Amino acid sequence: MTTFLPKDVQAGLDAARKRAQKKSHRLRVQVGEDWYPVLRAWEGGFALDAEDAPHLRGLVDLYDGARHLSQCLIVASEEEAGEIRFEYKRMTEATGEQPVDFERAPDAPIALLGKD
Repeated sequence: MTTFLPKDVQAGLDAARKRAQKKSHRLRVQVGEDWYPVLRAWEGGFALDAEDAPHLRGLVDLYDGARHLSQCLIVASEEEAGEIRFEYKRMTEATGEQPVDFERAPDAPIALLGKD
């Protein structure tokens, strides 16, 4: 039995795999006004489609649908099999709270009620 496939059949299979990956992932990278769908993501980075995405570098925002996950400093590491892989140099989680420069007591009151 042979595992050889003609080039056009292999190209069709690769294109179908990319389409399925784009539809299955909600992750996207935003750079300024432009955004690019993430094909794969792992602990140390992510991969974008080489045809659609430029060689990004610097500060980007990572989203899951409309939810802002993190702000990342990235660098392109390699291009292989139609995708560009990027590695995180720094990744800062996005939170809805402002950072404070003091320690809050766990039993501190949330608000003060006035006497009326």
